[in-house]
Amino acid sequence: MQMLIIYRISLSPQHLLASPWGIVSRKAISNGEMVNVNLDWTEALPHPDERVEYEFWTNSNDECGPKCDSQIEFVKNFKGAAQILEQKGYTQFTPHYITWYCPEAFVLSKQCKSQCINHGRYCAPDPEQDFSKGYDGKDVVVQNLRQACFYKVANESKRPWLWWDYVTDFSIRCPMKEKKYTKECADQVIQSIGVDLKKIDKCIGDTEADVENEVLKAEQDVQIGKGSRGDVTILPTLVINNRQYRGKLDKGAILKAICAGFEETTEPAICLSEDVETNECLENNGGCWQDRAANLTACKDTFRGRVCECPVVQGVKFVGDGYTHCGAPGSLRCEINSGGCWKKTQDGTTFSACAEDRLQGCKCPPGFKGDGVNSCEDVDECKDKVACQCPGCKCKNTWGSYDCSCSGGLLYMREHDTCISNAARAEYSSSFVWIIILGLATAGVAGYAIYKYRIRRYMDSEIRAIMAQYMPLDSQADIPVHHPPRGDI
Repeated sequence: MQMLIIYRISLSPQHLLASPWGIVSRKAISNGEMVNVNLDWTEALPHPDERVEYEFWTNSNDECGPKCDSQIEFVKNFKGAAQILEQKGYTQFTPHYITWYCPEAFVLSKQCKSQCINHGRYCAPDPEQDFSKGYDGKDVVVQNLRQACFYKVANESKRPWLWWDYVTDFSIRCPMKEKKYTKECADQVIQSIGVDLKKIDKCIGDTEADVENEVLKAEQDVQIGKGSRGDVTILPTLVINNRQYRGKLDKGAILKAICAGFEETTEPAICLSEDVETNECLENNGGCWQDRAANLTACKDTFRGRVCECPVVQGVKFVGDGYTHCGAPGSLRCEINSGGCWKKTQDGTTFSACAEDRLQGCKCPPGFKGDGVNSCEDVDECKDKVACQCPGCKCKNTWGSYDCSCSGGLLYMREHDTCISNAARAEYSSSFVWIIILGLATAGVAGYAIYKYRIRRYMDSEIRAIMAQYMPLDSQADIPVHHPPRGDI
């Protein structure tokens, strides 16, 4: 027997166990029956209006074990739904970061200096729990501050949903285990998304100065609970309509909890359907690689958001990281946007720095010099004196090549880089023609002689065969003649 119990969560766990349904469920369990409990959040959260305000308390640290892994996975999975809700004005989302302070007596200690910024005002635990290796707590605080400032600048530009793109891409491109948890890597991610980097740096300020940071000071103030919310002391924590969420950090569960915060009949369509999808590639190409000239992009829209994956074009799979570079390998690469190499057409002639016999790279063609990617400049063979150096030769440079002529009516032979007279050429040509004629005549006479010889042999053999039927020939033996007996005559 299986019993299904649906709780509409508006009571504490103690009240639930003391409720009639709680007594029934305890009795069913004691009898060995299976009890399936579904939690319904419809009345769990206040739902005053048609917009839900929620906070996500998180951390940029990715070396804290399963808890960090589940947090990063949630951000990736929930990003698409969060951005739809934010872009259409259904929600107001704010990320937050927990920091601690170092007691004044220990501000100058080695431990405090390695785990805190701004002279002990804002601290975080060591990621590896080992002060002698890896990153320090202050590195985490700085990256947390950078993410908070990213949200602040993006929100001021009316695009707060870009925070989800930045946090997701940073976790993919700048992990601690690959030693990329740095400002340089973070700046590359920010630039690819299209947010003002200078404003973010200004927001971060001097982390070594003995002053308060406006952003982190506000974070510490908000960390203290007010009313029914309570203090935020653990990570990750979700606060929806000023109530702390208690449950699994899962996309479906969080989405249902947020939808429960809307006033009845004002829920967005996303709350009534499982089909949640937004094309992030339409804005700033999703921060992925693209080739506008060839209309190619590595941005691939997905149910959860987007991924930066090099495309397949005309059966050729491009290779690269998908964020800063994608290129077609193999011999077919030159057919697609010239393999990313320099290419130009002038005066009806086209030259390219992409060679079919090269699997990768670009090299300017003969007659040009340059890097082969951005430019190839014409080589002036006449000025550099690498061609047309014979006596009496006149050199004229052309795009990608050169023209050479001879004075005094002489003709230029390019393969020998020399000039010859017309008479010599005519004499040479005439002799060559007579040699060809004599050769053809000799071949004709020889062929005719062979033909006559074979015909004569054939006729002789035929005549001898015919005559052999009527008279003996020298080559045949005598045939005996039989006479009748004399008595018979």
